[in-house]
Amino acid sequence: MKSDVSFVRHDQIPPSPPPAREAGLIKWLRENLFSTWFNAILTIVSAYLIIKLVIAVYPWFANGVWEGNGLASCVAALEGKTGACFAILAERWNQLLFGISYPSDAYWRPLVAFLLLVPCASPVLFSKLPRNLLVLTLLYPFMAFWLIWGGTILTPIMGLVGFIAGYYAFIEGEKRSGFVLGLVAGVIAAIVVWRVGGMISGAMPNFLAFEAIASRDMGGFMLNMILGTVCVSLSLPLGIALALGRQSSMPIIKGICVVFIEFVRGVPLITLLFVANVVLAYFFPPDANIDLILRVIIMITLFSAAYIAEVIRGGLAALPKGQYEAADSLGLNYSQAMRLIILPQALKISIPGIVNVAVGLFKDTTLVSVISMFDLVGAIRGPILGSATWTGIYWEVFGFAALLFFVVCYGISQYSQWLERQLQTDHR
Repeated sequence: MKSDVSFVRHDQIPPSPPPAREAGLIKWLRENLFSTWFNAILTIVSAYLIIKLVIAVYPWFANGVWEGNGLASCVAALEGKTGACFAILAERWNQLLFGISYPSDAYWRPLVAFLLLVPCASPVLFSKLPRNLLVLTLLYPFMAFWLIWGGTILTPIMGLVGFIAGYYAFIEGEKRSGFVLGLVAGVIAAIVVWRVGGMISGAMPNFLAFEAIASRDMGGFMLNMILGTVCVSLSLPLGIALALGRQSSMPIIKGICVVFIEFVRGVPLITLLFVANVVLAYFFPPDANIDLILRVIIMITLFSAAYIAEVIRGGLAALPKGQYEAADSLGLNYSQAMRLIILPQALKISIPGIVNVAVGLFKDTTLVSVISMFDLVGAIRGPILGSATWTGIYWEVFGFAALLFFVVCYGISQYSQWLERQLQTDHR
């Protein structure tokens, strides 16, 4: 006699593997390259064009000549074949990176300054690092100035003392008279202490002095990095101040900011560079000898700050009115509300626009070549391609310049995307 036996499973059946077309590389290809018939056609046409381009360009790289003292030697080494003359990079790399006149025995100084930039800027770029490391960020500009320009170490020390004095004057002025007057007091204190300190350091004997290098001897990609790093760092706080000033309830402050922003945005940067080279010296005392790079930094910073101000103003306008009302309900004054509630949210919204301005500013540093400053592009267009030895070589040097700028700009873009992901606290 047959009996019914019931069975109850006590463990879960292991999941079956997904179909081959729904996993791995095949899934990625289906979703990204062949999701529709139109995308499939575009993928095939693009792949065909890329393959044709690689086949055409590969011999130019593969047959490249890295040794030679001129175009004639490259042509002789190629023996009728198609190939690049990379010998110009091997011979003129120092001029491309450091300029035409920078002393060769001092190349290590800007290299050390560049290597120190990474750890010193990290406390600002990555908020999870200890806040005590911000001391390195504060010291870096003065140390980098001493390494690149040389001279006695007393000069950057006096500049640091002036900065500290201006900071404390700003704090005290803000407590007693408000943000604007505190800022004015801080700037005046910093300038006075810096000028007095400069006279004191000039009267003292040299101490830990490097060979002083004039700004006219700066050049190459080093000059682009100096202008880009300094101008972006200075234009961001100035742009914030202009954006806040444009939204101020004080008619004079608002009018000044509006006129400045609209005027600067309506003038080409190349015009401002000519002003920095020729006209700006007339606004200083007759006996003042204002460094050319300093004048260029002032103009590029003002130009970039006007654009950043509009980007940040858009971020401020995007915040709901309830955020301002929440700050008022907590009893915060204007400075506290902006620092703790409003600006953190506005800057988060404005990150893509700020990065766009920073990337454009870094590329626009090549315009200094029009005022006879031999940056990377100026060195290529001037002494390097002007030499009879390398006449007719363009792709190699301009391709090298494009590669350097691409690496820096791509790094800035990737950092901004990482920062947006870190600050993404909303739910989507």
